[in-house]
This record gives sequence, C-alpha cells and structure tokens, in this order.
Amino acid sequence: MVGKRRKFRREGEGRRRESLIAAALDIVGEAGVQAATVRAIADRANVTPGLIRHYFANKNELNRAAFRALMDRITLQNAALPDDGTQGAEERLAAFVVASLSPPVVDRASMTLWAGFIHLIHDDPEMRDVHEAAYLGYRNRLEGLIAALARTNDPTRLRAQAIACNAVIDGLWLEGSALPESFAPGHLPEIGLASVGAIIGVDLATHAPPAAVPPTSGESKGSPT
Repeated sequence: MVGKRRKFRREGEGRRRESLIAAALDIVGEAGVQAATVRAIADRANVTPGLIRHYFANKNELNRAAFRALMDRITLQNAALPDDGTQGAEERLAAFVVASLSPPVVDRASMTLWAGFIHLIHDDPEMRDVHEAAYLGYRNRLEGLIAALARTNDPTRLRAQAIACNAVIDGLWLEGSALPESFAPGHLPEIGLASVGAIIGVDLATHAPPAAVPPTSGESKGSPT
C-alpha cells in the first residue's frame, strides 16, 4: 500500500510540474519571456508562487524546463514518421525532410516560443546546454539517415553534409513558420527535398511520401526574405 501511495504522489507531482511548464509556455508565447514572471505563471496555473518554488529553484530553471519541453515536443512531432519496415534509406530521409518542413513542426506558435527563448543562451550556460542538446540530437539523427545512404564512409564528409542539410532545413523552418502565408502548400518540403538532395547527391523528391509534394511545382505567394 505504501508503494502505491508513493507512485500516486509522483504522478501527481509530475502533472503539476507539467502544468507549470505549460503555463510558462503560454505566457512566453503571448507576451515574451520577460512577461513570464513567477507571479504571472502562478496566476495562470492558479497556484501560489511558493508552489512554483517547490518545483523550480528560480525563474531561470523554469525557463530551461519550458525550453526543453518545447524542443522535446518539436522533436517528437518530427519523429512521428510512418515506417512499415519496407522503406529504404532514401525514403526514410525524404520522409524526415518532409516532416521537418510540414505542420505541426512548421508552426508559428512554436517558432515564436523558440525565438522568445533562444536569446537567453548568451547569458545562461545551462540554457545553452538545452539548445545544444536539441541541436545535436536532431543533427546526429540527420547524419545517421544520410550515412544509411552509403554514399560515403568519410565521417568528416558525413558531418559536413549533416551540418549543411540541417542549416537548410532550419532556415526553411524559420521562414515557413514566421511567414506561412508566403508559401503554397507543399512548397517548403519541395524546396527542402531539392536542396538536401543536391547536398548529398540524391534525387529525394522521387522518394518522398505520397502527396508530400504537389504534382506541379509549388510557387510562393510572396517573396520570402
């Protein structure tokens, strides 16, 4: 019986911690990091400031937890790729690129939150660590997908290709999230497949998931910056 009570307590505390992180993310998304004070988060979560301090030593620690939760969410969205075991290396990489440049990964709210937190890495080494872990996790996964193509076994070249492909995807994600109305449906994945394919020397568009890219080439509705 004691064991069961402890498990219930842990689960309850976990949910309360998650609700505080969710409240912080809501406020940062609406008004920026500076608005996400302990008092404001407590009011949004309908708790006392003292309860927040029970879970987080200070606002910086809560910021890190919120940023980590945001990056974990984006990573999980990107990882939710269908794979029935019959896909080849080209199909897996193409699906990864398409998922990275399509909703729900491409999302104005997520980009706004990311922009709200990212400047904190200059003054908070631990926030920088959160950012670095997310970046390296994504880049290493991309590098593994590229390596599976077996076009080169040179680790230096593979790393360089992963860095370049990651930069292309990041840039498209940023613009697509900030200015979604400037891109026709399927245009970002189309550009991403062509650009990543050019870097690694593979025609990824021919291996893209069905309906990922429109039959006719997408055209932007405006002039992306």
